[in-house]
Amino acid sequence: MQRPSLVASDVDGTLLGPLGRLSPRTTATIGRVLAAGVPFVLATGRPPRWVPEIADAAGLTGYAVCSNGAVLHDLAADRVVAAEPLSPVRLTDLAALLDDALPGCALASERVGGSARRPAEAEFVSDAHYLHPWPEGSQPLPGHARAELLGRDAVKLLVRHPNMTSEEMARAVGPLVGDSVTMTYSTDEGLLEFAAPGVTKASGLAAVAERLGVPASGVLAFGDMPNDVPMLTWAGHGVAMANAHPAAREAADEITAANSEDGVALVLERWF
Repeated sequence: MQRPSLVASDVDGTLLGPLGRLSPRTTATIGRVLAAGVPFVLATGRPPRWVPEIADAAGLTGYAVCSNGAVLHDLAADRVVAAEPLSPVRLTDLAALLDDALPGCALASERVGGSARRPAEAEFVSDAHYLHPWPEGSQPLPGHARAELLGRDAVKLLVRHPNMTSEEMARAVGPLVGDSVTMTYSTDEGLLEFAAPGVTKASGLAAVAERLGVPASGVLAFGDMPNDVPMLTWAGHGVAMANAHPAAREAADEITAANSEDGVALVLERWF
C-alpha cells in the first residue's frame, strides 16, 4: 500500500496498551500522521463520552466513529453530526428475543446526546443486575425499569450473561436475529452489542471518508475484535494486532505486533 490518505484505528486492544494508555511511541507517530495532513480517525465501540480523554491524549480534533459506527462525532466542535439509532419498537422486540434465548441475561441501552464532554443524564440505562465486563465496571449500576430502558431511541443495546462467553452467546442468538439488527462483540467476556441494521464501524468510517473525499482504497485501518471485522474488510488495507481475535486476524490484510508492542506505530512508521 502507498502512503494512506486516512488512518483509522480501534481504541481498546489496538491503539491503547494493556493498561489502557497511549504509549509515547504511538503518540509521537500519530503526531507525525497529523503533521503530514493525513486525518487520523478513532473508530471505537465506546460511546462519545468515553472518547475525549483518548482524543486529547492523541491530539485529535477531527471525526470519531463511536458506538460501533452508530454515532459520528465531531471532536473539535464537540457535537454529534450523525446517529443511527434503534427504535423503541425494535428494542422491545429484541429484548424479548434475548430474554428467551439467554435466560438470566441483563440488558442495557446506550443513548447519545449532543455533547461528549457534557453528556446528558441517562445516556446509559440498564437492568439492576447488569455489570460491565471490564474491571472498573464491576460495581452494580443503578437499575431501571424495562419500560425506561427500552422506551427511547438507543444507538446500542447491550446484553450480558454471567456464565457464557460472547462467542457462545453469539452462536445462540445469531440465527434468531438474522439481519434484523447488527450483532457484534468487542470482548469475549459475555457481552453482545446490537445496532441498527447495516450499522458497523465500516459504515461509520465510510461516512467519514466520504466527508473527507477519501476513497476506501486510501484508508488504512487497525483493529483487534469481531466488531472491527467490517472495517478491516472495507478499508484498502486492514491490519489486525497480534493479540487480535481470530476473526479479525482472518479478515485483515496484515498482522502487526501486539498492542503491548506498539503495533499501530510499527506499521505507520513506514510512511510517517
